[in-house]
Amino acid sequence: MKKLRGLVIMLLISLSLFGLTACKDDGNNATYEQITPQEAKAIMDTQQDYIIIDARTEEEFAEGHIEDAIMIPEYEIKDRAENELPNKDELILVYCRSGRRSKIASEELVKLGYTNVKEFGGIIDWPYEVVKE
Repeated sequence: MKKLRGLVIMLLISLSLFGLTACKDDGNNATYEQITPQEAKAIMDTQQDYIIIDARTEEEFAEGHIEDAIMIPEYEIKDRAENELPNKDELILVYCRSGRRSKIASEELVKLGYTNVKEFGGIIDWPYEVVKE
């Protein structure tokens, strides 16, 4: 009888702990920050520890990209980010052609746990030099 009572108590404790964790709102409303191309350029000119992600296709990247950018198309972010971007706290600057895919890529990075993502729109609004291959 004591064993049965002990099991019931353990079960009740387990259920209440499970219930608390299952319903817990951790308040994680993490998001990326949208910045202007000018703000992105200022970061590139004044800081050293950042990564630039070009969320376009290989063909678009070859037509012209920001120097030192890493091409990871937005549709590949989920599969490639954790291998190619191991430091989830590093500053990541994201752009694409017009800003739509960079927003999608930035949202996906945040979902994957990246904490310092800044999206700066599209290369069509980039008034600075680009590298052409």
